[in-house]
Amino acid sequence: MRATELIRFTARSAVSHRLRSALTALGIAIGVAAVLLLTSIGEGLHNYMLTQFTQFGTNIIAINPGKAKTFGMPTGVLNTVRPLNLDDAAALKRVPHVRSTLPLVQGTASVESAGRERKVIVSGTGSEMTETLSFRVALGNFLPADNPNAPRAYAVLGSRLRSELFDERNPLGERVRIGGQRYTVVGVMESKGTMFGFDLDDAAYIPVAKGLELFNRDGLFEIDVVYDEGAPVDEVVEGIRRVLIARHGSEDFTITTQQEMMDVLGSVLDVITFAVGALGGISMLVGGVGIFTIMTIAVRERTAEIGLLQAVGAHRRQIRNIFLGESMILAAIGGLAGIAFGFVIVGLLGVIVPNLPVSPSWPYVLASVLVAMLIGLIAGVLPAWRAAQLDPVESLRAE
Repeated sequence: MRATELIRFTARSAVSHRLRSALTALGIAIGVAAVLLLTSIGEGLHNYMLTQFTQFGTNIIAINPGKAKTFGMPTGVLNTVRPLNLDDAAALKRVPHVRSTLPLVQGTASVESAGRERKVIVSGTGSEMTETLSFRVALGNFLPADNPNAPRAYAVLGSRLRSELFDERNPLGERVRIGGQRYTVVGVMESKGTMFGFDLDDAAYIPVAKGLELFNRDGLFEIDVVYDEGAPVDEVVEGIRRVLIARHGSEDFTITTQQEMMDVLGSVLDVITFAVGALGGISMLVGGVGIFTIMTIAVRERTAEIGLLQAVGAHRRQIRNIFLGESMILAAIGGLAGIAFGFVIVGLLGVIVPNLPVSPSWPYVLASVLVAMLIGLIAGVLPAWRAAQLDPVESLRAE
């Protein structure tokens, strides 16, 4: 029996029992569809998180007060943690390759104007925020470069906050009260959307010194440092560390590069994606058990056919290959059907739940089909071996 005849005979055997073949392949199809769906959600989350982190740029280093690694002692023991202040932010501008620094303090406060009031996130920040975090001003200007310690009472509104307080009116020059203090509106930001559930457009921006006063804080929440594209990150980090240790007397701060944040996030999401893919793989194993069962039954039902093939000269190896090929065909049919079904579900999810990040992961799609074929091969080994070991005479008598 030539290879082409073997393939044709095997395919005809699978097609001749349509219902049985369809039910056998169903388990594999469900498993592949589950893998595709779950890994698509995991990959979508991965892409979503990376997009959220990189929308402000990719060359940012964050500095926070307190040391993340405390060697068994809680942060702040014996009051050794010195708050980050505006002078620290100014000193960091002298570090080689640093383009700008941005002091930040945040909190929630009410914003009032013309009888309307809204409680939003208020950020005390510097005049370089638009450059540092890739924000753009839609109307007017951002906060001016005043004396950091004695700034004017100016405020910039997010696009949604502007519409809630002023509708479509031009708010420039209007007075608002933020936390009970009066500010003059000098600008409106372009829409930025949401980040991890926080509406960046429903916010107000005031000078950082005003923010420290408003929230009654002694130090900054964070200092963001932007360095030149292509600059060695390790060198910049070491420069920041040297300057702050010289000012604070010890390393009572935490430096986090954006790459470190994305690496940690990526590793966590990769584990999640692999885990949910493995859960879908359990369904594929169940499908493999189904193939093994059906192929075992098929060997018993087709004993006389096996004896006839042996009588006309088919070798044991060819008998084995027939049943192995049939099990792999069933697995392949299930795998392809699962991919089609999985893409249909992914498409429906995109329509029904548009906010759910779903992105098919092609490596996992290809791997699921290959695993399905492998499962089909393994599940068919024992039935194929039994078929090949049947005695021709006894097989013919089985009819």
